[in-house]
Amino acid sequence: MKKIINRPEDYTDDMLRGIYAAHSDLVRYVENDLRCYCTAKKKKGKVAIVTGGGTGHLPLFLGYVGEGLLDGCGVGSVFQSPSAEQIYNISKEVDAGAGILYIYGNYTGDIMNFDIAAEMCEMDGIQVKSIVGADDVNSASSENAGARRGVAGIFFMYKCAGAKAAKGGTLEEVLEAAEKAKENIRTVGFSLTPCVIPELGKSNFTLGENEMAMGMGIHGEPGVWNGPILTADELAEESLDTILKDMPVESGEEVAILVNGLGATSLEELYILSGSISKKLEAKKIAIYRTFVGEYATSMEMAGASVSLMRLDEEQKRLLDAPAYTPFYNQKG
Repeated sequence: MKKIINRPEDYTDDMLRGIYAAHSDLVRYVENDLRCYCTAKKKKGKVAIVTGGGTGHLPLFLGYVGEGLLDGCGVGSVFQSPSAEQIYNISKEVDAGAGILYIYGNYTGDIMNFDIAAEMCEMDGIQVKSIVGADDVNSASSENAGARRGVAGIFFMYKCAGAKAAKGGTLEEVLEAAEKAKENIRTVGFSLTPCVIPELGKSNFTLGENEMAMGMGIHGEPGVWNGPILTADELAEESLDTILKDMPVESGEEVAILVNGLGATSLEELYILSGSISKKLEAKKIAIYRTFVGEYATSMEMAGASVSLMRLDEEQKRLLDAPAYTPFYNQKG
């Protein structure tokens, strides 16, 4: 294991100390718990949005706490859920009098702990609504879509809900923006190498030298096939075929594209893949409104990528275009 760390068991807290030291003007923690990560710029009367999940996916989840996006994040250990108490303490801190929306990935531990935190908040008179991201097409069939994993496409949910909250939307309106985004997002991912969890000190799965895994999850969950590495054009074709079969997009409709690196894939390669996707969408006469390329939801140092499509209407375009600023993400309006 080659990593820039101190003790493996201190990986998450040491990372957080570094973030707070570098960005103390933008983010802070509460209740003497480094893992209760919040914006330093609370806005009275605004719907607060809270997320959470395991370390190992930067900039997901905590990287989207900031202006125009989220207000707090529960930070778990590597690939582990934050506790219900942490989520509750964050919620109390960021509540600005207009209610709270929880947005998080569709994983058992997260669901359980966010549900407990919501119950605790309700006992304090804080209104909470919840929604889970579930955009990973290959993780479950369309008939069982509620079981799908939440992966990089959750960025679009954050963006739409965050923009609506920043514009003064009510809790119901912010939830509706997140729900509408969720209904129109699909993601396909693939890995080329495993990653190493610091406390394990070894890879969490294996792939051959010239082997890739289509549909692999961001925690190493099994994909739909393992086989020879495909070209960028072939990866784009299979990813889009899978997405468009599940979520048909008509000729002339507009979409946003998210090409996301999993941690060890160069930006050059991501742009090669993005070009292949754009070419194939243009051939189908599907209009591309906006393209996002970079690392949005990683898996430690896993090589690979994911492709997300979001089908758009005029309102969603405005929400995607709204300004946002965090230590990890900056978008001008």
